[in-house]
Amino acid sequence: MSIPTEPIGSLPRPRALQTALAEHAEGRLSTAELAKIQDQAVSDTLTRLEQLGCAVLVDGDQAKPSSITYPLTGLTSLASDGVVIPYADGHTRQLPRLTAGPFRYQVRADTYLRAAQNHTERPIKQAVVAPSALSLLYPGQSIASYTRGAFLKALANESEAEIRACLQAGAHCVQLDFTEARLSLKLDPSGGVLDDFIALNNEVLGRFGDEDRARLGVHTCPGGDHDSTHSLDVDYAGLLPRLFRLKVGNFYVQLASEPDPERVLKIIADQLRPGIRIFVGVTDPIGTTVETPDEVRDRVLLAARYIPLDQLGTCDDVGFAPYADDTSTSRDLAFAKIEARVRGTALAAEALGL
Repeated sequence: MSIPTEPIGSLPRPRALQTALAEHAEGRLSTAELAKIQDQAVSDTLTRLEQLGCAVLVDGDQAKPSSITYPLTGLTSLASDGVVIPYADGHTRQLPRLTAGPFRYQVRADTYLRAAQNHTERPIKQAVVAPSALSLLYPGQSIASYTRGAFLKALANESEAEIRACLQAGAHCVQLDFTEARLSLKLDPSGGVLDDFIALNNEVLGRFGDEDRARLGVHTCPGGDHDSTHSLDVDYAGLLPRLFRLKVGNFYVQLASEPDPERVLKIIADQLRPGIRIFVGVTDPIGTTVETPDEVRDRVLLAARYIPLDQLGTCDDVGFAPYADDTSTSRDLAFAKIEARVRGTALAAEALGL
């Protein structure tokens, strides 16, 4: 037995892709030409991950505008003045606002998965946006002739269809990005919004059987954008007991950047149940220095004191660039951190006699 280790999802885009995205936005590059450069970035990402010894690969979200908004690409019934996400350094991100129904995904993540499969035979993990995040598209005031209830029903159906398409396409696993979970407790400390998010996500996840759920996971973190976070100051103690209600077989938990990781591990240990695996974050993507393999090893060994080895895995804390325009972390730095995670996890497995 070894300790499985997986990336979370996004990686910084190569400079050529960043340039192409700017030129496309200005109308100086065709969509077809942009798609070719995105495919080249996917191929390079997968090749570099293979060279680092990654057993499970990701495409790095190279063709996504962001890990949240990709299903909306081409949707016309949107306004720009949606929910604002504030970050600790003062910058913000803003979601669009739905202006009319019916709601349908314009792009599903299986299209990215199938494109990536053209470049490798290794297992590929596919990250998808959680329906709870897209529920924020609906405005506070009702949309004429399209109720919030009708929107949520359509959203659940679209999310289920996307997950099924990824599973059917052969994804190693499908990971729901649930970064809004911790943020919700900052915006609503009572936990009411978080409970609504959990209920919506479980409405979708509950449609899958046990065999499929073993290939489903959820990722939680305090956000990561331009080397800042939106909710690192929110106590995990209010989130984790609710998070573990989700009907998935895998949980990816940001941990390396926590001020007191052992305290968090104790909370996780109290929530453990049979049949789930906990992937703990052992590298900090918004950190400016590269962890050493020995540092990663020690973080894994600490986690092994609280999580049974047959339920333990490792991951990066968050994606390295969930928004396509985030250039705060270099591509080389990201791959160096991933290499440290892979090597450090192997060192831990050796130390544990696995």
